[in-house]
Amino acid sequence: MDLRALSEEIESISRRYADHLGIERDDTWFLLKLQEEVGELTQAFLMLTGRARTKGRTGAELDADFRAELADVVCHVLLMARHHGVDLEDEITRKWLAWRRREGPASGGDGPGEIT
Repeated sequence: MDLRALSEEIESISRRYADHLGIERDDTWFLLKLQEEVGELTQAFLMLTGRARTKGRTGAELDADFRAELADVVCHVLLMARHHGVDLEDEITRKWLAWRRREGPASGGDGPGEIT
């Protein structure tokens, strides 16, 4: 999947949706929307793993909700990156895929998932 092409499609859909509802998509909106989606993913995960009430949803429904929320988070990450001019393909290559060529962390490296 081409992230740049996907980002273009998602942007078009998000822009139309926001225009329809009269939403101003500014810096704050992009961050808060992403946070909202992460919260919904957390809720779906908790329900799926039996750590929250399921509200009568079946296992299949809970699994579908979890997968859908993962997609929402990815889409909002793409929207936020696009809004801020971040090329995620380049950043993923720099930060994560560079590790394909390494046996271990380089000194002072900025490794994948590293807590800074």
